[in-house]
Amino acid sequence: MDMSETVVQQNTDDEAVRALEKKQFEKMTKTRIPRLIIGLGIPTTLSMMVTSLYNLADTYFVSLLGNDAVTAAVSNLLALMSIIQAIGFTYGMGSGSIISRLLGKRDRDGANRVASSSFFIALLSGLLITSIGFIFLTPLMRLFGSSSAETLSYSKQYARWILTAAPFMCMSFVMNNVLRAEGKAVLSMIGLIVGALVNVALDPILIFSAGLGVTGAALATCISQFVSFSVLLVMFLSGKTIVRLKIRAISRKFAVYGDVIATGFPSFCRQILASLCTVFLNRAAFTYGGDAAQAALGVVQKVFMLAFSLSLGIGQGYQPVLGYNYSAKRFDRVKAAYLFTLGFSTAIMCVFASVCAICSPLLMRMFSLSEKATQIGSLTLRLQCIAMPLLPLNFMASVTFQAVGSRAIAFVLSVSRQGLFYIPAVLILPRWKGLIGVQSSQMVSDIFAFLFAIPFTILFFRSLDKLKKNDENEKAV
Repeated sequence: MDMSETVVQQNTDDEAVRALEKKQFEKMTKTRIPRLIIGLGIPTTLSMMVTSLYNLADTYFVSLLGNDAVTAAVSNLLALMSIIQAIGFTYGMGSGSIISRLLGKRDRDGANRVASSSFFIALLSGLLITSIGFIFLTPLMRLFGSSSAETLSYSKQYARWILTAAPFMCMSFVMNNVLRAEGKAVLSMIGLIVGALVNVALDPILIFSAGLGVTGAALATCISQFVSFSVLLVMFLSGKTIVRLKIRAISRKFAVYGDVIATGFPSFCRQILASLCTVFLNRAAFTYGGDAAQAALGVVQKVFMLAFSLSLGIGQGYQPVLGYNYSAKRFDRVKAAYLFTLGFSTAIMCVFASVCAICSPLLMRMFSLSEKATQIGSLTLRLQCIAMPLLPLNFMASVTFQAVGSRAIAFVLSVSRQGLFYIPAVLILPRWKGLIGVQSSQMVSDIFAFLFAIPFTILFFRSLDKLKKNDENEKAV
């Protein structure tokens, strides 16, 4: 192929991408809000639920070994997973928010630069997590709540493979959020679901057939994360996306990375605080109920994360709609998207909470817990179900301010649920009420987080009205 043919081919590719970009812009700014939110929200919600199922599947199959210490060990590693997710979400949510606004302004080159740079820094950060984790493995496992010698041994076996998968997990978070940012939630879902199916298929084979026990569960997760990463990467390399990952697009300017980190910082805080909450909860559970309480609350956390993923998934499906329309100054659609998403996700949480409250003893018995652990877990889950319908408001407010670039408010909201309310609750209530204080900490914190988000929601709607009025005045002039 000579130079002229190369130029023609390049121009044809650019025209195809521009046509795809224009079509996507029209879809995001003109499709009816309910149809758009549901269309993007359902695949994203399934994706988030699949992410939760990675841990839940391991916990379920490991629990069939019939040892509370093994179940507690796997549950304690939720703190490590939260740290890896914190890094991944920082670059993923940060780049996704920026990319959706850049695409709303029709700046595809800028979107390529942000995506490629985020992918690169996610790889470096994942390698750093792996290195630090292996060097300080034993003290980290003790920090995460593995207090007894038996639980510590199982935790270390599981953690080694999770740390190996850390770079792939971080890069996958970036690719997932870039796909969602450009409205390709279905492609994101495919990558995650393939990985989840691999995980569920390998768990019983490696744990029982191969006789690897808890190591088999961790190895299954590691392999599934690599498969998911590979599927997502192929989507970018095969030209199915508007945004492209290119080595030459990786920025050498700190400002690009700083903007991504600053925008994604609320997500980082939310996940790091989730990790700290897990550490404090594990310690309190062991202090007031031993391995049985630790195993029970670990299972409840996994079930609760499945519930939270419903709200999180719908919210992330809403984020690109917000980014596109806010940048396009379609403030009426922004307001409609917010109200519809909040109402829809609240209704889903009400249904999920009702089912969990009714079936909580059955859910606990599915994980082959001891009778004591089953009783502790059933009551804990029912208490958390009381506040489940209140979850969407706080998260919606945080995602909204993050997506429109109001970093300070987004940061305050992101740390409020765990930092301002949950950590104090899990430190104070057990000293006052013992085990029941540990069990009710999540419920109490979620109620306060809901009340805290109300004035910020009102503030956002007032700012939208002001922006809409200013835009109408400008058009009139």
